[in-house]
Amino acid sequence: MKRRREGRRPVEDTENNTRLQTKVFRRSLGTTTQGSTKMAFLLMFVTVLHLVTLAMLFIATMEKSWWSWEDIENRDLWYKCTYENATETWLCASASESEWLQSVQALMILSVVLSSISFMVFLGQLFTMSKGGLFYFTGLCQLFAGFAAFAAVLIYTFQRRDILQDARVLEKGHFGYCYILAWVCVPLLLISGALYVHLRKRA
Repeated sequence: MKRRREGRRPVEDTENNTRLQTKVFRRSLGTTTQGSTKMAFLLMFVTVLHLVTLAMLFIATMEKSWWSWEDIENRDLWYKCTYENATETWLCASASESEWLQSVQALMILSVVLSSISFMVFLGQLFTMSKGGLFYFTGLCQLFAGFAAFAAVLIYTFQRRDILQDARVLEKGHFGYCYILAWVCVPLLLISGALYVHLRKRA
């Protein structure tokens, strides 16, 4: 009887080992699948966030409402537009440039360029970078784009009197939607930049 039991033990041990290996494999497979799914969602989120932020940044740079006087006159970084009641149209002329305005223009353009470069580099890294690589360059470009936009809106906020060069009381006017968009872009650029820095390619 003892010999029969001893003969069965190797078979039982083999079966137990096989079951354990199967369980471990299933767990590791499930963990890998969950990690890949999370990474895919994170990549989609970062991509959408980047595109939305870039579109908002472009609108803030090019559209015509950084400062407004009661819907009669709008100022942007490039033109001053006045609404003519007789023709019911907007008449625009080039804005009188100052050193502060040129600084804001340059910083906003720099922000758009850096964010565009960041997105193109990100797409290139998705196809060329090896597994486990980090998107450092993409993140740094996006962070610098955020700092450039932040500097631009700060300058416009504190130097708007010199930028507008208008004798009217500024209290009668207000900031336009492009100025607000530029402020919104700042945290979005910084957040996406931080996400890129910590993002690791899994596949």
